[in-house]
Amino acid sequence: MFTLIIGNKNYSSWSLRPWLVLKMLDEPFEEQQIDLYLSDTKARILAANPAGKVPVLIDRKLRVWDSLAICEYLAECFPAAKLWPDDAGLRAVARSIVAEIHSGFSALREHLAMNLTLRHINYQSTPAVEFDIARIISLWEEHLPRHQANGEFIFGGFSIADAFFAPIATRFHTYNVKLPEQSQAYVNRLLALPAMREWYDAAQAEGQRGQ
Repeated sequence: MFTLIIGNKNYSSWSLRPWLVLKMLDEPFEEQQIDLYLSDTKARILAANPAGKVPVLIDRKLRVWDSLAICEYLAECFPAAKLWPDDAGLRAVARSIVAEIHSGFSALREHLAMNLTLRHINYQSTPAVEFDIARIISLWEEHLPRHQANGEFIFGGFSIADAFFAPIATRFHTYNVKLPEQSQAYVNRLLALPAMREWYDAAQAEGQRGQ
């Protein structure tokens, strides 16, 4: 059985991505959480991953770190789940989108930090923030209608791209970002997933413990 080491569910967007993939696979796994803001946090993370970051996936003697690497590994472990589109061209586009999310949108990360216990918070709008938001909307508005006949996610069926968009959906929800109807419906579908509701409930419990 897999073990997934994650950070706080309230804040750790990186941890949410592979956690959601495992949940959507309906694959049993053990979850180990490291609180990110305690005196021993750094030591605990380094013990799990010398790179000093979470998440980390443990599969017997194998350790896989970095959210994208973990999701790629899960796609290889469970090819029938089609975590990437079958079509080579679509798969390349999906990987390009995921890579863009993984390495980009720095202004969005800085000014719309993931915090699931907050709602309708005003964010600091800057040209860079608005550029990031507009870019995300353009991706949704381009790809959702192309694949709606095959499912309700960005490429039809659930894929790694949706797992990477999930933390962005939480940010747009927290900060009440105004979206076109189609994009808002996609955010609503992601947040309504049972796995996402489970994650939110755990994040709320974390927040209550911290009060």
